[in-house]
Amino acid sequence: MTGPQDTRGAGADPAVPRSLEHPLPAGMRDLLPEEARERRERARKLLDRFALHGYSLVTPPAFEFAEVLERGLGTLDAAEVLRFVEPESGEVAALRPDMTPQIARMIATRLRDRPPPMRLAYEGTVLRRRAGRARKERQMPQAGVELAGVAGPAGDLELLELAAGAARAAGLDRFTIDLGDAGVVRALLAGVAPEAQARLSEALGRKDEGEIAEACAQARPACSEALLALPSLHGARDALVEGVARLATTPARAGAERLLALFDAAVARGLGAHLVADLGEVRGFAYYTGPIFHVFAPGTGAALASGGRYDELLARFGVPMPAAGFAFDLDRLGEALRAAGAVEAGPMRVVVVVADDRNRDPGRGAQDDPRVVSLRARGVAAVAVTGEPAARAYARAWGFTHVMVGEEPASV
Repeated sequence: MTGPQDTRGAGADPAVPRSLEHPLPAGMRDLLPEEARERRERARKLLDRFALHGYSLVTPPAFEFAEVLERGLGTLDAAEVLRFVEPESGEVAALRPDMTPQIARMIATRLRDRPPPMRLAYEGTVLRRRAGRARKERQMPQAGVELAGVAGPAGDLELLELAAGAARAAGLDRFTIDLGDAGVVRALLAGVAPEAQARLSEALGRKDEGEIAEACAQARPACSEALLALPSLHGARDALVEGVARLATTPARAGAERLLALFDAAVARGLGAHLVADLGEVRGFAYYTGPIFHVFAPGTGAALASGGRYDELLARFGVPMPAAGFAFDLDRLGEALRAAGAVEAGPMRVVVVVADDRNRDPGRGAQDDPRVVSLRARGVAAVAVTGEPAARAYARAWGFTHVMVGEEPASV
């Protein structure tokens, strides 16, 4: 009878337990010191920008009772939510797949007595089950805002300006805000059977004119002509003007006109260089109720920020109120910053070389060296290492920027 087979492969260190070869679940990852510092700096810049505009930071818990999250999930597939039985209560809980329902719960309960508008910011990680082979991540670090109590164009413009300002504050100069309106597709698909809606929305998302035509031929929606036109109605302002004209006799007229008005208002606020519009935008159309937007930049294939208006959400929590928000994906933002060469060097960190003094007072260690104490008092990270060769090796391994042999630090 043979024992268990070692499947670690040739070259695996037999001294390392097999369970530690790949200790993380699929889709999860560690951040090593350099990565963690860069992500924290990205989050700090975004949160500082949000605070400058009056957004107060809140921190929701990592998991909630599933009923709370599901009440506000909108179109998120329930199969993507990671659930478990909470031991103390026996209730089904879930790791948060989105923070917006959590903010809605806060507004409806603990913040209910505060006067609107409510400007709230957050930062944290959401977790989802992987849907399809293309998605590698299950944990998505975010920083975002929710604006409750400001309706219509005033709130939409506030968020567009804030998203653009946050992208610049993070270090991006080149980015595009893809602006749409969920009301357009929602109105055109009203009354269409759910299966046909799903097929048409998927085809519209790919701008697959052949598939749209075939789906329309089978489902025969009342607005087939308008649906067939949507793939071409994207680009600059001219595409919006054409779209308003072509949708003028359809239920989507209001959404198209609203999008054109918002586009013009955003241009007047100085955002014109970053704007494109898409009347056929379908991402989240069943969840959002008005304008929606996605921020793209060279270096990453996915949106680095997205958001929009969801005026129906807070009513599900018993506090009917207009609401809108957006979130930055901190990893996608990092990809765009690296592609733009906009990742800043970290702060000064110094390794101080000390002598191997075996007769040192046992009550005072190497870290009590006056140079270390002085650097820390000035807000400079510093550690002491015995011997110059070891100090230089330590500095390189741990991302320290300087080594201090005498009284002045020198670059590594």
